[in-house]
Parts: sequence; C-alpha cells; structure tokens
Amino acid sequence: MKALSKKRSKAMFIDFIAATAALAALEAAVPKKIKSNPVYSVVVPTLVVWGLEYAQLARSGQTLGYKAQGLILESEDGHKPSGKQIAKRFLYRDIKSPIDLIKNREGFEKLEGAKLPHDVYAHTVVKVRQSI
Repeated sequence: MKALSKKRSKAMFIDFIAATAALAALEAAVPKKIKSNPVYSVVVPTLVVWGLEYAQLARSGQTLGYKAQGLILESEDGHKPSGKQIAKRFLYRDIKSPIDLIKNREGFEKLEGAKLPHDVYAHTVVKVRQSI
C-alpha cells in the first residue's frame, strides 16, 4: 500500500471515530422522536456523517482525519473544492465507488492513493499538505 493510501486510511479511521462521537452526543442530547427504527438507525447517522464531512471540507478542504494526517482535498484545478464537488464525492463514495474500485483496482493503484473512484467522479484530488 502506498504512503498516501495509508494516510487516507488512517484519516478515514479518525473521521469515523469523530463521527461516532458526534452521533453519540447527538443521541444523548436529542430525544428519540422518530418512531421508525430503520430511519433512525440508517438515515440519521448517514446525514450526520455527510453533514460533518461537508462542513469540514467546505470550510478548509480538510476533515479532522485529513488534518491529523497532513492531507488536503482540492479540486483538480488546484482550488478549494466546491460544495457540489464535495457532495458528489461523498454520495458517489458511499453508493457506487466500492464497485468501481473492485472492477478497476489496478487502474486506481497506479494513481498511488491520490485519486479513488469518488475523486475521479467529483474531479477532486487528495494531496499531502505542504508545510509553510
């Protein structure tokens, strides 16, 4: 596994821990008013995770995990990603990206972790943040 892929994996784990903590805090703070258990079990956590990711990436191009690993998300043209790119990226990642990765693993391995299927779809790239 390439160094950038390892950093992305570690960042994803950190983001998972942060989202889990946010969900636990939300569950403790907000009374469960939704009667449908599948909605509460699937939809609410998904929306919270997507919302956290969107807010962090829109603000700075980094999630907590990306910041800890020294990574940054950029548009292919080197600018900050647009809101539409961020949304396309996480929607595609959670719906179709695993299938694309299985179909063309070698093609994405050549990109050394900078681009995964959801990055290709959203025209984004993950880079190691340059120190100033």
